[in-house]
Amino acid sequence: MKPLSSLFLPLSLFLSLFFHGSKGQNLIQNTCKSCSKDDPNIKYEFCTSSLQAAPASQCATLRGLGMISIRLIRYNITDTRCHVKILLKEKILDPYVKSCLSDCLELYSDAIPSIKLAMKSYNSKKYYDANIQISSVMDAATTCEDGFKDKDGVVSPLTKLNENTFQLSAMALSLMNLIKNNNSTNG
Repeated sequence: MKPLSSLFLPLSLFLSLFFHGSKGQNLIQNTCKSCSKDDPNIKYEFCTSSLQAAPASQCATLRGLGMISIRLIRYNITDTRCHVKILLKEKILDPYVKSCLSDCLELYSDAIPSIKLAMKSYNSKKYYDANIQISSVMDAATTCEDGFKDKDGVVSPLTKLNENTFQLSAMALSLMNLIKNNNSTNG
């Protein structure tokens, strides 16, 4: 028969990981609840599933979740840009759609250095600068999507990707707002 102490270590490790993970889950859920309540552009389910899917989010602080959200924007705009490049290689493409896709490629190409700069600004706690840089990414997604709406009957092949970029950007801005408000009430 094993001594009771040999069971205690694995049990305490499990409980520690369980409660640490649930603490992270609570932070994500509470943060997303607050963000989605304060901003109609943020859907609670999108926020929680995006943050929970990110590595290290379960043990992140509020500030850590802010960086994770900015990284998610970066991954999203990189993927969207890649998707646009693939679409532009299609042989049979309406000239108007091709023009819109070319505009979107330029917008998303310009968004990459903006989001990299936003990461640096955020790391330096220059939230005002990060806000401007992330807002420019939001504008890029909106401008890309709006380009397809200028001609009747044209459907954007990028609607979901543009919506994701917009919503991830809104999440990052809302998180920065929470961080600034936390710092002002705690400091």
